[in-house]
Amino acid sequence: MIHRPPFAVATRLARLQPYLFAELDSKKEAARRSGHDVIDLGVGDPDMATPPCIVEAMHKAIRQRETHRYPSYKGSRLFREAIAEWYDHRFGVRLDPDTEVLALIGSKEGLGHLSWALLNPGDTALVPDPAYPVYEAGAVLAGGRPHLLPLYPERGYLADFDGIDQTKAEEARLLFLNYPNNPTAAVADLPFFEKAVAWAQSHGVMVCHDAAYTEIAFDGFLPPSFLSAEGAKETGIEIHSLSKTFNMTGWRIGFAVGHAGMIRALGEIKKNVDSGVFTAIQYAGVEALHRYDDLIGDVRETYRNRRDLMVEGLRSLGWNVESPRATFYLWTRIPTAESSTGFATKLLEQASVAAAPGVGFGANGEGFIRFSLTAPTARIEEAVHRIGKSGCF
Repeated sequence: MIHRPPFAVATRLARLQPYLFAELDSKKEAARRSGHDVIDLGVGDPDMATPPCIVEAMHKAIRQRETHRYPSYKGSRLFREAIAEWYDHRFGVRLDPDTEVLALIGSKEGLGHLSWALLNPGDTALVPDPAYPVYEAGAVLAGGRPHLLPLYPERGYLADFDGIDQTKAEEARLLFLNYPNNPTAAVADLPFFEKAVAWAQSHGVMVCHDAAYTEIAFDGFLPPSFLSAEGAKETGIEIHSLSKTFNMTGWRIGFAVGHAGMIRALGEIKKNVDSGVFTAIQYAGVEALHRYDDLIGDVRETYRNRRDLMVEGLRSLGWNVESPRATFYLWTRIPTAESSTGFATKLLEQASVAAAPGVGFGANGEGFIRFSLTAPTARIEEAVHRIGKSGCF
């Protein structure tokens, strides 16, 4: 007779790192329960409302009985066509909506499930460090082995393909990239993506580019798509989200585009673990993509103003802060010798300002902190004022 406890979790969970944002939420909630007015600059959740035209499209669609039934797991034809049209309009990239486009329940879902579709147990995934934690977590949950690629400020946080250990390069099956980058706000140009494609093709590695922040850019800069590089569609996919571009984080809608085989494999996972994106939300997504040119200017201008306000404010306090060309994040060195977690905790306790410690994005993020510009200008001004008088540095 086998004696074992009635409850035990899968051993794979022990390989997961503590999820940064869950821990941040716990600390913020504890501070609020203690009566503190916390200014939350920790999580990248836009505070602006979803544009009314998108809400109205959802409102109209939800009244149609046919939207109440199971949706297509791969997304409605209308939504997939809108994605293909937008990619052609924005990047000059042509996509087949039937074979090269897949709807997602937010980009996080696709990023996490992709490793399930492409990695066998023991396969290696190349994961940037620092990076959005889901890349590594998805590989771990799929039974893969994440191999961290350090990103350094002196290289503009661009992955160094020439510096990848040859053995690891030969073992690798999947490479994650993310530009404009979370958490560092680094950007990449088309020649970088062309080099990524050439390296991946020469080593037989599939590429997943997380493109969630391509539309939050400033000063005339327009980030390119990975798929704009020659040969990219034969090498990898790009995962996009409507969350940041259209202030739709809670709606949970995104998409994957590119390599038909990778799209098909990811779709096989989705067939078996979810039932697709609610059809009425897809109608809202169609409206968002069709109204892109009308909506994106205000979003960019809002974040540009907040960026300038926060950068100038921290510089006035003596911080050495670079002004990012994209994303709504400020990634800056901590002005003290303590750990990023220690400094973030001090900010929360002494200034009631929540920020994300760099180490939460990987060991290479130690010594840095990330501020999210997802608060109104008055709150950002107040945050800078509190930091300045807090005695944290």
